[in-house]
Amino acid sequence: MAASELYTKFARVWIPDPEEVWKSAELLKDYKPGDKVLLLHLEEGKDLEYRLDPKTKELPHLRNPDILVGENDLTALSYLHEPAVLHNLRVRFIDSKLIYTYCGIVLVAINPYEQLPIYGEDIINAYSGQNMGDMDPHIFAVAEEAYKQMARDERNQSIIVSGESGAGKTVSAKYAMRYFATVSGSASEANVEEKVLASNPIMESIGNAKTTRNDNSSRFGKYIEIGFDKRYRIIGANMRTYLLEKSRVVFQAEEERNYHIFYQLCASAKLPEFKMLRLGNANNFHYTKQGGSPVIEGVDDTKEMAHTRQACTLLGISESYQMGIFRILAGILHLGNVAFTSRDSDSCAIPPKHEPLSIFSDLMGVDYEEMCHWLCHRKLATATETYIKPISKLQATNARDALAKHIYAKLFSWIVDHVNQALHSAVKQHSFIGVLDIYGFETFEINSFEQFCINYANEKLQQQFNMHVFKLEQEEYMKEQIPWTLIDFYDNQPCINLIESKLGILDLLDEECKMPKGTDDTWAQKLYNTHLNKCALFEKPRLSNKAFIIQHFADKVEYQCEGFLEKNKDTVFEEQIKVLKSSKFKMLPELFQDDEKAISPTSATSSGRTPLTRTPVKPTKGRPGQTAKEHKKTVGHQFRNSLHLLMETLNATTPHYVRCIKPNDFKFPFTFDEKRAVQQLRACGVLETIRISAAGFPSRWTYQEFFSRYRVLMKQKDVLSDRKQTCKNVLEKLILDKDKYQFGKTKIFFRAGQVAYLEKLRADKLRAACIRIQKTIRGWLLRKKYLRVRKAAIVVQRYVRGYQARCYAKFLRRTKAATIIQKFWRMYIVRKRYKIRRSATIVLQSYLRGYLARNRYRKMLREHKAVIIQKWVRGWLARTHYKRSTHAIIYLQCCFRRMMAKRELKKLKIEARSVERYKKLHIGMENKIMQLQRKVDEQNKDYKCLMEKLTNLEGIYNSETEKLRSDLERLQLSEEEAKIATGRVLSLQEEIAKLRKDLEQTQSEKKSIEERADRYKQETEQLVSNLKEENTLLKQEKEALNHLIVEQAKEMTETMEKKLVEETKQLELDLNDERLRYQNLLNEFSRLEERYDDLKEEMTLMVNVPKPGHKRTDSTHSSNESEYTFSSEIAETEDMPLRTEEPSEKKVPLDMSLFLKLQKRVTELEQEKQVMQDELDRKEEQVLRSKAKEEERPQIRGAELEYESLKRQELESENKKLKNELNELRKALSEKSTPEVTAPGAPAYRVLMEQLTSVSEELDVRKEEVLILRSQLVSQKEAIQPKNTMTDSTILLEDVQKMKDKGEIAQAYIGLKETNRAPAMDCHELNEDGELWLVYEGLKQANRLLESQLQSQKRSHENEAEALRGEIQSLKEENNRQQQLLAQNLQLPPEARIEASLQHEITRLTNENLDLMEQLEKQDKTVRKLKKQLKVFAKKIGELEVGQMENISPGQIIDEPIRPVNIPRKEKDFQGMLEYKKEDEQKLVKNLILELKPRGVAVNLIPGLPAYILFMCVRHADYLNDDQKVRSLLTSTINSIKKVLKKRGDDFETVSFWLSNTCRFLHCLKQYSGEEGFMKHNTSRQNEHCLTNFDLAEYRQVLSDLAIQIYQQLVRVLENILQPMIVSGMLEHETIQGVSGVKPTGLRKRTSSIADEGTYTLDSILRQLNSFHSVMCQHGMDPELIKQVVKQMFYIVGAVTLNNLLLRKDMCSWSKGMQIRYNVSQLEEWLRDKNLMNSGAKETLEPLIQAAQLLQVKKKTDDDAEAICSMCSALTTAQIVKVLNLYTPVNEFEERVSVSFIRTIQMRLRDRKDSPQLLMDAKHIFPVTFPFNPSSLALETIQIPASLGLGFISRV
Repeated sequence: MAASELYTKFARVWIPDPEEVWKSAELLKDYKPGDKVLLLHLEEGKDLEYRLDPKTKELPHLRNPDILVGENDLTALSYLHEPAVLHNLRVRFIDSKLIYTYCGIVLVAINPYEQLPIYGEDIINAYSGQNMGDMDPHIFAVAEEAYKQMARDERNQSIIVSGESGAGKTVSAKYAMRYFATVSGSASEANVEEKVLASNPIMESIGNAKTTRNDNSSRFGKYIEIGFDKRYRIIGANMRTYLLEKSRVVFQAEEERNYHIFYQLCASAKLPEFKMLRLGNANNFHYTKQGGSPVIEGVDDTKEMAHTRQACTLLGISESYQMGIFRILAGILHLGNVAFTSRDSDSCAIPPKHEPLSIFSDLMGVDYEEMCHWLCHRKLATATETYIKPISKLQATNARDALAKHIYAKLFSWIVDHVNQALHSAVKQHSFIGVLDIYGFETFEINSFEQFCINYANEKLQQQFNMHVFKLEQEEYMKEQIPWTLIDFYDNQPCINLIESKLGILDLLDEECKMPKGTDDTWAQKLYNTHLNKCALFEKPRLSNKAFIIQHFADKVEYQCEGFLEKNKDTVFEEQIKVLKSSKFKMLPELFQDDEKAISPTSATSSGRTPLTRTPVKPTKGRPGQTAKEHKKTVGHQFRNSLHLLMETLNATTPHYVRCIKPNDFKFPFTFDEKRAVQQLRACGVLETIRISAAGFPSRWTYQEFFSRYRVLMKQKDVLSDRKQTCKNVLEKLILDKDKYQFGKTKIFFRAGQVAYLEKLRADKLRAACIRIQKTIRGWLLRKKYLRVRKAAIVVQRYVRGYQARCYAKFLRRTKAATIIQKFWRMYIVRKRYKIRRSATIVLQSYLRGYLARNRYRKMLREHKAVIIQKWVRGWLARTHYKRSTHAIIYLQCCFRRMMAKRELKKLKIEARSVERYKKLHIGMENKIMQLQRKVDEQNKDYKCLMEKLTNLEGIYNSETEKLRSDLERLQLSEEEAKIATGRVLSLQEEIAKLRKDLEQTQSEKKSIEERADRYKQETEQLVSNLKEENTLLKQEKEALNHLIVEQAKEMTETMEKKLVEETKQLELDLNDERLRYQNLLNEFSRLEERYDDLKEEMTLMVNVPKPGHKRTDSTHSSNESEYTFSSEIAETEDMPLRTEEPSEKKVPLDMSLFLKLQKRVTELEQEKQVMQDELDRKEEQVLRSKAKEEERPQIRGAELEYESLKRQELESENKKLKNELNELRKALSEKSTPEVTAPGAPAYRVLMEQLTSVSEELDVRKEEVLILRSQLVSQKEAIQPKNTMTDSTILLEDVQKMKDKGEIAQAYIGLKETNRAPAMDCHELNEDGELWLVYEGLKQANRLLESQLQSQKRSHENEAEALRGEIQSLKEENNRQQQLLAQNLQLPPEARIEASLQHEITRLTNENLDLMEQLEKQDKTVRKLKKQLKVFAKKIGELEVGQMENISPGQIIDEPIRPVNIPRKEKDFQGMLEYKKEDEQKLVKNLILELKPRGVAVNLIPGLPAYILFMCVRHADYLNDDQKVRSLLTSTINSIKKVLKKRGDDFETVSFWLSNTCRFLHCLKQYSGEEGFMKHNTSRQNEHCLTNFDLAEYRQVLSDLAIQIYQQLVRVLENILQPMIVSGMLEHETIQGVSGVKPTGLRKRTSSIADEGTYTLDSILRQLNSFHSVMCQHGMDPELIKQVVKQMFYIVGAVTLNNLLLRKDMCSWSKGMQIRYNVSQLEEWLRDKNLMNSGAKETLEPLIQAAQLLQVKKKTDDDAEAICSMCSALTTAQIVKVLNLYTPVNEFEERVSVSFIRTIQMRLRDRKDSPQLLMDAKHIFPVTFPFNPSSLALETIQIPASLGLGFISRV
């Protein structure tokens, strides 16, 4: 189709713009041929009429579809032109923050002026091994491609880095070299890659400087060749330099600096070693202050100086040479301060004793006067004479500067030479990769000789670049077998000829330099005469006769002729050089040794390295007469030779191009200046690459990709089984012009714009399909809406009609109700009227009847009252009459009785007067008198008593009187007070009256107050109601607040729980970090161990002189022997000879029956000893109790003594029996075998003698115990004696009781025996041995010794009592506290009381539990300590006995009579042990470990069988108490497992098998160790099988470390297997076909997502996971360990997938996110099938899941940003931003992520603290743990199959 057909309405185009270079616009109507104006709509909203050029009638450039914008490769763009390239770079740089872009074979790198996290080691690992098109553009991808092609094609490579100053050339070259150093490593231990990288700081310090465009601008070109050996490891490097900018040494423009090294020296001037240089601030020197900018922001020159010195040291430049370099540099600075004074116009002088020159002379070691003379004079030589001529001040200054430049150039070359020497390798170089860091095309306002040379070099490089691009295009066409048409490309050979051909610019310049009076002007005239109007590329400026213009490939450049000749000559006075050569400073003459010779590439060395050539070096001197001629070799000539040499080198290699672009001149980060960018794109050849690509067939598709992308354009009948034919048929229908495409062998080639046309057709088809889908869906939606409305209308009608019916029914009901209401109302009115009348009648009747009743009542009341009055009156009258009658009768009775009494009185008076009467009366008178006398006496007595009483009463009366008086006085006072009170009462009465008045007033006021109170009450009630309402509102608010508080409390609780969980996670992470650190150290140790083995093998191969009969041991054996030594510190040195010196003769089998008998006897003796000790303790207690009962029960004491004497006799008999058995055993031992076997050195003899010696020691101990018992008997006898001896015996008993250790008792006995020896005759008097007497005598002396001990015991008892008192006091305090708590609790309510009591009880139980735990830990520690001590003591005793037995001569043993001992052997059941001979150990290890095939064992035998067999062998060695055998077996096992894994370490099945068996062996050692923590799940039978003699805890640690190493090796194996599958299966393969669209990919094709035969899919990964899982299960691996392996596998899958996603822009799309989520769901389904969901594997995929969700979620609003921030918790901020930047729509219907949205995300995540690292560490290995997993398998039931070849092992 014609290109004009694409200019339709809404098509977007690019139009030129003076500000933005190119501006986007949209067509408002279709273009028709012949139109002169295009109606455009600009993006800023304006309309524009764009006039076409009437001559060319070129239409504006079409804009690419949005889905192609931001592509990784510019050649993937459908429209290839300048605005498309510029826009694509801008979008990638500004919006996506991507600084690298491919342009065909060129990598375009834009300087971001900001540190980016894309150069770490993780990024290097991600790019390592990847194809260049499979990853996003990067400098590492170019480096990997060069490295891969070097290894694949066996051809040297070159990376050409070019660009403007400040574009980032040096940094790009540095990163490329870092990549090679990291990926390849060095072939030697000298760390050559570190030296290669260390050369950068040195070269930057002496060759880089600050310019206006760049703070670290390289002022020289360099080509670094990195050499590799046959294994493609770095062995060395070589550096060439080009055109050092020497003029910067003596002059710097404004805002620029000299070379960094000068400022570093000045900043470090205060260092002690630099004081001799006499430096100072940089502003003090002429050569460093001219730019006025001595400091670079953010750069510390002192630190940079330290880095420079460190790099020099690393490269082998000694301290003396370093100081020499610094002396020369300081001398240059001081030379710049040398000042000249003019004498006249032709001469000058230096002031006398000029300090700068003096310092220069001292530093350089030259004569001051001589240097001063030749700085102001020069020598002129003619044919006959030599003249010394003074020079002017200007000439002297120029000569000084020339000398400084020359010295610096020589020093620069000398440093480069030494760097190359340090990087040189003696190993033959197989190939190399060259990195060229050279200046880009330059054009300034004033361009001089340096710019001319730079642009000349760029012309040569551009020519080479064009030829290479043209060649690649031609190769591609020929490979695809399509017709090749010659592409017209720009050839800059005419420009190169103009510069370098005969009579070219350089030739004329050299010729003018040879002329005696040649000047810049004469040279310019020669140029005009030679080339003007003859060469189209050469022009003359209109207004100048001292300049010329050259049309370079990038632009026209005007060069000023001034200074060309001087710079080309590079003139230095020979006399000044001679002065420097005569220097006493040895290093200075070295700089001027003229030993340089130009060497062409054809004379390269055999190693493939091209020797170094230095630019500013003058050739070797020949004959003396040729000195001046050779010295005048020009800089231009040298540069041309170097450039030719460089081009020959580059042409002999495969080039790779990196073009660095400077985005702006202000160094602003991520700021893009379109004008500057276009200038550089034109200058660096990127646009030329685009033009060449666009001239041919730039767009290329494979047939499968084309079919997948444009399947929508095909009909069903067009689709054939042959994809190639299908694509041909479709293309012939879609594109009628067959010249627009070509069918290649594997690809379809399209011309520019055709892919855009196909995309337009595809978009139209999809748009039509979308419209049809929209039409159908909208119709369905509208019909659904209509049906919904119709249904709603019916419902409304139904409800309306129902409403009307209900209204009518309501009307009827109301009518009926009204009738009823009327009826009842009328009835109510009538009834009411009737009731009123009736009630009125009743009221009248009631009043009338009441009136009558009241009258009747009053009448009855009067009558009743009259009756009562009559009753009372009649009663009073009757009573009055009765009283009067009674009074008259009584009066009559009184009168009569008075009369009768008077008569009787008269009669008595008459009788009394007669005598007889008197006699009768005196008869009883005497008696009465006596009675009366008595009465009188009694009365007297009574009287006296009464008198006394009266006296007393008087006293009492007086006292009472006094009291009464006082009372009377008090009463009087009271009376007065009463009077006063009466007055008060009166006053009070008056006050009461007043108060009554007040009361009345108060009552009146009260009424008013009450009234007011009523009003107030009403107001109050109103207020109360208001308050109640407010209270209700407040209650509601309170409830809301309570609810809020509850929610906040809940949130706080959740927060605290989260914090707790986070802290727990943090602790777990810390623990995992510690584990990881330990396991990494273990891994490093393993790596060093393997390295040691390799070196040892290499040494063995190099020596190649094997000793006869010598077998090399594994290196791991020595390492284990050195690292893991399991004996005690005391026995360590003594065991080493036994381990190293093995007896060569055959070992004799041990007599097991005798050995078992001895062990049984020792056990019985131990039991008897314990019984005796218990009996002794009981006897001691009985003695203490019997002190108070001795007098009452003496017969008991005698019985006890008899019992003790019997016990003593039994012990003596036992002692004799043991002696006899000992002698018999010795005899049997000596008689058992031949003299060879019974020799002291024989193994069997040694083992038995150790056992017999231990029995002998036990007998000695028994003997000592007998002596102690006898001593106790003596003390008890003394206890029966009087009390004075009782004290001593008691003390002795207590002391003996203290000595519970048999060693202490024996020691005390020996001490007593030695200090108190009695005569022999006394000993024989008591008993035959004399022992009892010795004890008796010793006890007497012991009393004095024990007194001191008694005092210490008393003190200890006092301390104990004090402690008990303190404990009692604490208990009292505790009791008081408990009572207080109880009292407090009683005051609490019941619920709180219960809670407090429970809390208190919990606290008490917790404290008790902690105390008990502490006690238990102390006891455990004590038990372990005692066990270790017991083993050490047992080992000591064994060693001592061995030493004693060795002292016995063989003859003594042989001479003894031989008599065998018959020891009955008790048959035992099978104990789950395996016995083997010592010499069969290697055979056991070989058959069971080294030659065992895991597959047969896993299929046919029980899991972990080798581990069980090895443990049963260890059990038997432990049962025999054979320390050497245990050590040897365990060490051999560990070394053999390491050897197997080293040999077959890449086999997953082997590694898994031995990981499983190592863990099982470790679990067996734990399960049968005897430790309670590991015996919980054992059966009683398994507890009987525990190890008895050895604690193998240290070996368990060794096995645990070995298991960790095997686990890490297993992870590496499965990682190597899974790594090639992950990217293809998880990312590239389309599990859901048709979801992902295929976009144009440009020149560098990516891996196809269509599954070919060799392509891995998700099913491949799942099959591999199934294989791993089944193998581990067959080998019986612990379930927890399988979970950890699965977790590690899933982490690798997730990390590798996410890392590739972050580095591949084409994978960041919505459809790819869907594919990833589906793939992850398949992995989760696999976990569920294997019941591994709780393994933590799913959590490791969380970052990948969130990244996939991030690709699919909406990314527009702030709510979306908030959702993304909360969702992506497992991703770092850098990863989230990276995914959003990389997000690329596959179809036009998707939208890009806006820059503002990404900034919003960054703002929201700025407080998140996470790692700045972009990629996940795919090499990370989680720390592994081995949870204890006991086996239920009984050892005695294990059968050894014959297939293992272990017939030499017997079951015990």
